[in-house]
Amino acid sequence: MRPLATLAALSCAAIVAAQAPELRFNDEGEFKIVQFTDNHYKKGKKASLTTIEAMNAVLDAEQPDLVVFTGDLVYDKDVAEEVDSALVPVLSRGLPFAFVFGNHDTEFDLGYSEIYDILQAKPGSVMLPRIHTESPDYCIDILDGDSISAVLYCLDSHRTTKVKDAGKYDWLKLTQIQWYKEQSDRYTSFNGGKPMPALMFFHIPLPEIDYAHADGKSFILGTKGEDVCSPKLNSGMFAAVKEKGDVRGIFFGHDHDNDYIANYYGVVLGYGRYTGGNTVYNHIGTNGGRVIVLHRNGDLETWIRLRTGEVINPYSTAKKKKNRFLSF
Repeated sequence: MRPLATLAALSCAAIVAAQAPELRFNDEGEFKIVQFTDNHYKKGKKASLTTIEAMNAVLDAEQPDLVVFTGDLVYDKDVAEEVDSALVPVLSRGLPFAFVFGNHDTEFDLGYSEIYDILQAKPGSVMLPRIHTESPDYCIDILDGDSISAVLYCLDSHRTTKVKDAGKYDWLKLTQIQWYKEQSDRYTSFNGGKPMPALMFFHIPLPEIDYAHADGKSFILGTKGEDVCSPKLNSGMFAAVKEKGDVRGIFFGHDHDNDYIANYYGVVLGYGRYTGGNTVYNHIGTNGGRVIVLHRNGDLETWIRLRTGEVINPYSTAKKKKNRFLSF
């Protein structure tokens, strides 16, 4: 594997602000992420107290290396002020965090650029400084010693489509797929021609999570409590991921009553656990977060940690599974 100094010179994460924390595999070769999604936070609302309780409980129990918010963070006016309150559990612990937009984040008093810049400037943010685009796609390096050993791709899945007779929700654009493929090729090249283990995060699910549930063959674990609200048109991101062979798991939110994962053609597709309180619809039960552990060798573990402390739906891609609390 190439030295860090060589790869960072061309890495898409090379322009992260100097104060951004470095992310590293631990001595056991593990990197732990907590995914919070659809917080729909409203300051001062009793329903949002359970959001903060859930975040505190999950973070205390899991002690993650990174927190990823997959959209719909604040659901109220005065977004700049609300963000400070919504992030308290993460900021007070000094944890690194990343954010991708949901379809509701810009419905109030701030647009993409303003919200992104506010979050990117917070202590612990590993988001790229915004250049030109309103909501940039970006990637995050995970180090192992003096080398980059894994990468996280964070993308904007947009909102509703303006294309007539094409369903409600927008889709990842061909330019975004091309961006991912270019970054993947770059990391693969620096990794001696071997695809570098990666994860991908965005808000609106890929249609493949629905295909997996319907085909009767794919591994499924968790709750499907509502229809999958993915784009009706498929622009090909999953096919690109399969072609490149690097992404081990793709995680999203959006559908509050779904928290299931699928192993679809060797790629884990997964909903986060709804984190918000009852400020918007929620029939899935106790809120919480999804935990994702990426191993140095590319294996993946994931489970859901509830606000009550309970762990549900553990899953591992490893053939020889560790005796953590995984029950298979």
